Amino acid sequence: MRRLPPLTAIEAFVQVARLGSVKAAAEELALSSPALSRRVQALERFIGKPLFERRHQALRLNADGERLLGLIAPALDAMTDAVEVMTSGRELLRLRLGVPPLFATQRLLPQLSDLRQRHPEFHLDVDTAGHGTTRLGDALDAAIVIAREIDPQLYARRLDRNRVFALGARSMLEGPDAVREPGDISRVTALVHRDMAESFEAWRAAAGLPELEPAAIDYFDSGTLLLEAAAQGLGVAFMLESHFEAARDDRLVRLFNLDVESNYSYWFVCRPRALSQRPVRLFHDWLIATLGAVEG
Repeated sequence: MRRLPPLTAIEAFVQVARLGSVKAAAEELALSSPALSRRVQALERFIGKPLFERRHQALRLNADGERLLGLIAPALDAMTDAVEVMTSGRELLRLRLGVPPLFATQRLLPQLSDLRQRHPEFHLDVDTAGHGTTRLGDALDAAIVIAREIDPQLYARRLDRNRVFALGARSMLEGPDAVREPGDISRVTALVHRDMAESFEAWRAAAGLPELEPAAIDYFDSGTLLLEAAAQGLGVAFMLESHFEAARDDRLVRLFNLDVESNYSYWFVCRPRALSQRPVRLFHDWLIATLGAVEG
């Protein structure tokens, strides 16, 4: 049998690569930073080449480090899962999923009981920190993101197609300052989600008012808070049709009967090799079967 490097050195390398920090990896492994650095250096000596670019206090995987991580991280995860099975007495499948909070609240959580009934061994670690596609393979196994398009190097399935709605509080339809025509947007604040920054531009172009400017534009990184701000009468939210329908909030109304196709969709994304991992494949298949998917 060929000699292998110490498993502790491999574990240290994978943790530093995934967390991007010696300090964070040391805390995760209950080691001092110098001790963890020595383990990484021992692996580099065994491999015979550096695996990181070292800049001041920062470490970044180089091309050889990226290649090694892709080759050994799944095997290390499989060993971890095997030990968990043996110590717990049953097989557990765990997926680290990045997902926008609004999608999780409106569309994922209401369906998860079905997944749990079908697969009691499946467990989901939910991460709502954002930037899902850039964290795949490190902090996340898979992600649900809202985007116009996805990097072609990633595996992606489009989960829906949508229209942009202008949403406001019911009170906006009443009184002398009522918002009745698209041009009335010039008197109010537009509420826009940062992940769909071009939604308002698409909406005003479809309204035939490409030069229309609202009194101000307020940006939100939380769809839940954005819808609440609209319901409270703080402005007009430019959100997706699915957001409006799933909210079921009697305080909110669609302000204009404009049919505006959205450039943004929800996507399931992961690295192509991740589909070979059972938790990713199981969740992917269940998600597509439950929520559906569209082509293109």
